[in-house]
Amino acid sequence: MLLIPCPWCGPRDEAEFHYGGQAHVAYPENPAALSDEEWARYLFFRDNPEGRFAERWNHTAGCRRWFNAVRNTATNEIEAREVIA
Repeated sequence: MLLIPCPWCGPRDEAEFHYGGQAHVAYPENPAALSDEEWARYLFFRDNPEGRFAERWNHTAGCRRWFNAVRNTATNEIEAREVIA
């Protein structure tokens, strides 16, 4: 079981959350100008490191708010959280 520390509700079971993917992925400035390959790369290609990784999480069964967390993918330890305004 992974305990995820919600910034508003405190530590909760991972079953209460929805994974939102890699954090800090910038939306393209002009998506219409992208080729199909560039658009596919934006939509589907993400980093997959071993170690620290910034992720987006939504507390769907609780406060329903989004936040970013830095999780160590080797240990599943949540090392930091960032509130999304």
